[in-house]
Amino acid sequence: MNTTDVLEAEFRDGTIRTHGPDGFEGMRAAGKLAAECLDMLTPHIVPGVLTDELDRLAREFILDNGALPACLFYRGYAKTVCISVNHVVCHGIPGERILREGDIANIDVTCIVDGWHGDHSRMYGVGPVAPRAKRLIDVTYEAIERGIAAVKPGATTGDIGHAIQTYVESMRCSVVRDFCGHGLGKVFHDAPNILHFGQKGAGEVLKPGMFFTIEPMVNLGKPAVKVLSDGWTAVTRDKSLSAQCEHSIGVTEDGAEIFTVSPAGLFKPPVETA
Repeated sequence: MNTTDVLEAEFRDGTIRTHGPDGFEGMRAAGKLAAECLDMLTPHIVPGVLTDELDRLAREFILDNGALPACLFYRGYAKTVCISVNHVVCHGIPGERILREGDIANIDVTCIVDGWHGDHSRMYGVGPVAPRAKRLIDVTYEAIERGIAAVKPGATTGDIGHAIQTYVESMRCSVVRDFCGHGLGKVFHDAPNILHFGQKGAGEVLKPGMFFTIEPMVNLGKPAVKVLSDGWTAVTRDKSLSAQCEHSIGVTEDGAEIFTVSPAGLFKPPVETA
């Protein structure tokens, strides 16, 4: 058993944690650095770039800022970020793949700052992309906004999923069921699970001080996915395009605070159509 497994076993016990002002401060710092990392990568996401080069840039940025890359060596994962291209739903492994004009890519990064985890992802168009690809990205961003808008004390995790699912399906897209958002803080993946589909009033009741991610994965085709032989890369079974975006948030007394706001205003990088 490696160190990560020991930490997860010790701290992930199914308890839904609530946090005070110190926790909010810690998450603001971690979330800000995660957002700054993706801000930094934005001008580098161009046709011809090697995904491994983007991973190197992210790793150096995080370390240079006195933080740790949470994904590096997490449960055997050997990279700093996940880069999921076209029909890859999530957990795409950077390597020798070159981004090409017309690709869409999700980049997912988690930084550890003084023990707190900032988990964040956004979508990028690599040069001009097909109109259907841009529409998928737009639907995904609107879906996360609707999910966050449902967050307030007394609401439930099912309210979040219902808001996302009903919108996505009204746009004739589908929500991936196999992966979900999660609690986080000083534990990377904690309770509760945040499903991106569901019924109003179902699930856990939200309370001030709860921290979790909302990270809908939206497919142009059917929701079914499969994991490749590397044990990480999840792809759509029908090879349709997939998109995802993610924020780390905290429940406040009257709504939600987004910890991963882009300082440069780049949470939605501009996407051109071909």
